[in-house]
Amino acid sequence: MIEIPSDLHPDLVPLAFLLGNWTGAGVAAPVEKQGRDQDKCNFGQEVTFGHDGRDFLEYVSHSWELDAEGKKVRPLETETGYWRIDKDRKVEVVMIRDQGIAEIWYGELADQKPQIDLVTDAVARTAGADEYSGGKRLYGYVNGDLMWVGEKSTPEIPLRPYMSAHLKKVVDPSEWAKDVVDLPDDGIAFFK
Repeated sequence: MIEIPSDLHPDLVPLAFLLGNWTGAGVAAPVEKQGRDQDKCNFGQEVTFGHDGRDFLEYVSHSWELDAEGKKVRPLETETGYWRIDKDRKVEVVMIRDQGIAEIWYGELADQKPQIDLVTDAVARTAGADEYSGGKRLYGYVNGDLMWVGEKSTPEIPLRPYMSAHLKKVVDPSEWAKDVVDLPDDGIAFFK
């Protein structure tokens, strides 16, 4: 179920499905090394979409490579940004990546479903950043989970998939605690 906070800016109601803390895993394949299976990896990800009452969502994403047992190996990417939507369901995102890349994304919220298609409109890179010329992303809220897939291009390599993930909403125990007022002290009586 999608909850709409009472202090959410009215313009952001269509994006309420993004709000919260999300965690999960996915698959990454660096665009520069496409076709070399040994460079593919599984990754973990934590994403937060928050708000402070103004007309944008704050976005933070951390991802890291996972080993065969699902343990963190090394960081992959960190992204931060701001998401807005207008009355015509047009979405704009300003995003900064830790690799020295700044992006402006434009897209649209699908009609009658919580799905957003985004395409880069502008990319700026620092001198030390990897080659990168643009991307596409698709975000969707599917059966209570957040799923996304990203495509990426460089000046030499056309647009192709590079990352996708399946994220589940993280539940804050303090939220549950306020609903559990009559739990027995010993815990065992709860199961009788």
